[in-house]
Amino acid sequence: MWIKLGLIIVVFSIIISIVKLILRKIFKIEKTKKEFFSYNYINDVHRKIDKWIKNITAITLAVLIFVQLSFYDEYTYLFPVGSVIFFVLGSAVRVFFEWKHSANPKQAILTITEMFLGAIAMILVIQYILHGSFS
Repeated sequence: MWIKLGLIIVVFSIIISIVKLILRKIFKIEKTKKEFFSYNYINDVHRKIDKWIKNITAITLAVLIFVQLSFYDEYTYLFPVGSVIFFVLGSAVRVFFEWKHSANPKQAILTITEMFLGAIAMILVIQYILHGSFS
């Protein structure tokens, strides 16, 4: 199970990298230098909104886990669906600030692509974990 899960993650990471490389060439988007563990906020408002989203995400996902484990064992999809929703929300905020307030608004194209492919990868992994597909 873990080998297949790891393979899915590696394959989607490669797909995301290749698609981003192709989009960079097509739209002539220059590569920006990013620190590996840094989020690289566009401006101070983006930083504040993102911190709020992260706090709300943490609280909501903790509540979803508690509710799921305490009351609704059959609703195993609550936490994963919440994770995908908050991933898309955080990425959408980043896209907005890149598009409207960045020195390089074309970077938003790459972020949108990464958001959609990342969400698809998360959904496939959730499908695999919850239903044991891909056997």
